Amino acid sequence: MARDAEIRLRDRLSKLGGLDLLRGARLSGELERLQRQLDRIEAEPSDEEIWNKVELARHEERPYTLDYVGRMLDDWFELHGDRGRADDAAIVTGVGKLEGRTVALIGHQKGRDLAERSKRNFGMAYPEGYRKAMRVMELAERHGFPLITLIDTPGAYPGIVAEQHGQGGAIARSQARMARLSIPTVACVIGEGGSGGAVAIALSDRVLMQENAIYSVISPEGCAAILWRDAGEKRKAAAAFKPDAAHCLELGVIDGIVPEPEGGAQENPDEAARLLAAAIGDALDELDGTPPQELRRARREKFRAMGVLA
Repeated sequence: MARDAEIRLRDRLSKLGGLDLLRGARLSGELERLQRQLDRIEAEPSDEEIWNKVELARHEERPYTLDYVGRMLDDWFELHGDRGRADDAAIVTGVGKLEGRTVALIGHQKGRDLAERSKRNFGMAYPEGYRKAMRVMELAERHGFPLITLIDTPGAYPGIVAEQHGQGGAIARSQARMARLSIPTVACVIGEGGSGGAVAIALSDRVLMQENAIYSVISPEGCAAILWRDAGEKRKAAAAFKPDAAHCLELGVIDGIVPEPEGGAQENPDEAARLLAAAIGDALDELDGTPPQELRRARREKFRAMGVLA
């Protein structure tokens, strides 16, 4: 798997390296970003480094969706409610301008203090949150706006009320809706990308991960509790299933890694936002002009191929 990822990156580096620098620093920056990704693959992270990624992904000062929105988007207008039952504050949605381009944005939102964490339910959405997300997907489709999603959740809320309101069905319908979109879509895991709650808004043309984010079907604690009946074995579990960005890139689950400031995004949120905006802008530029039917075909092909053994 690592070899396949290395080959893909080297091929892309070769193609970009042969282009004239029509966009100056932007294309040069893309070459540098791809080279850094290649370097990460060649330098296999240790078990301790993997656990460090988990801790950084969960850092309480790490920027959340609204922190990035305030730094990346102009003319931001937040949209509320699912037009049916309620407004789930664990997911924020709206429209704004990224580098002059009007985009729709959906993202998980955690809280800084106890009151906000309670209001946002620690970023764990109810079905109402995913229905709100689908409402904005349809709005973006109607107006031809590219869609950006920022993922940062331990998982969808697993409570009884959420199940009564149709949690599983809402997650499935959200994925199906994203698969059918005819607009360019870019997703980025900015913290925790946990299970179906993350995938519900991550079925995109380009899926990115910040350098210190994690993306997995279960938390290290949950995996340890199942395998060893002891959540305290979380480090051992994380080392086994490797939820860090470098390994997700090797597996082909994501398409690129977004660099962060030294020490993590929480050390310099402004620089982290600049790097994230540049990566998303590059991805949208790559997708610009692609026929809608080709976007849908390639998107479905990409996700159907995941997990298939040759």
